[in-house]
Amino acid sequence: MLRSTILAAARSGGCRKVVENVPVTRAIVDRFVAGDRLDEAVAVTDELIASGRSISLDHLGEDTTDAEQAAATVRAYRELLGELKRTGLAAHAEVSVKLSAVGQFLPRDGERTALENARLICEAAADAGTTVTLDMEDHTTTDSTLGIARRLREDFPWLGVVLQAYLHRTEADCREFSGPGSRVRLCKGAYQEPSSVAFQSRAEVDRAYVRCLKVLMAGEGYPMVASHDPRLIRIAGQLAEWNGRKPDSFEYQMLYGIRPEEQERLVEAGGTMRVYLPYGSQWYGYFMRRLAERPANLTFFLRALASRG
Repeated sequence: MLRSTILAAARSGGCRKVVENVPVTRAIVDRFVAGDRLDEAVAVTDELIASGRSISLDHLGEDTTDAEQAAATVRAYRELLGELKRTGLAAHAEVSVKLSAVGQFLPRDGERTALENARLICEAAADAGTTVTLDMEDHTTTDSTLGIARRLREDFPWLGVVLQAYLHRTEADCREFSGPGSRVRLCKGAYQEPSSVAFQSRAEVDRAYVRCLKVLMAGEGYPMVASHDPRLIRIAGQLAEWNGRKPDSFEYQMLYGIRPEEQERLVEAGGTMRVYLPYGSQWYGYFMRRLAERPANLTFFLRALASRG
């Protein structure tokens, strides 16, 4: 119930105004977001790479409503990739892109616009010597996103996709995308979905995650294990070992600001650890989903509010 309430608030303009205008919010947001500006994001990227971690940068922005807004997002990504190339950080930093931010939901030719814009970002990534992963949003976007991914992979076979274990369909999607050269970020899922398309209980989602992970680890692609759950991280390591995978044939992924000590432990143990690093001024939706995912995040936020009250 609490998670549903927070996710509903993430879509509320009124709640957004309240949260954004509470003075303490910015300090809490900084735990999960690497600043509003490109230079702030690059500085955090440099610091994390120096600690042995890899990065996936997300320029925050969702639900683009016009073509110029989508084009502005493309320019932001191309500028980011140019900076990663210039600073030499591209060897350890890629970008994550939400297709909704580059035109997927535009009323006319949204999918075509998103495909063309994503292609421009992929071309800039190839020039910089790095990769792109397409983020996944709620279940209504899955077919469109995977369709665009298939088209892009014809020219950019290294393109990564995100699959969400809580959807009933995902085990089959993992089988399709587990072939040679594929890159799949497997996460549990952060959106409120109906029982007709998604598992509802934590136990069901965990079991689905393990089933999907078994498919990816046994496949010929590059699994990206996006989880903060200690048990699932242990299971991922066991599955990698059972399938004869070397440490550089898969990676762990965690969100910026969550379990940093565990991130460092995985690096010290010889694993590849990639941090999902968002930046930009459109942080509200992302921030609210982080609060909804883990009670500890919400408790952290509420205690900070109380201490400043």
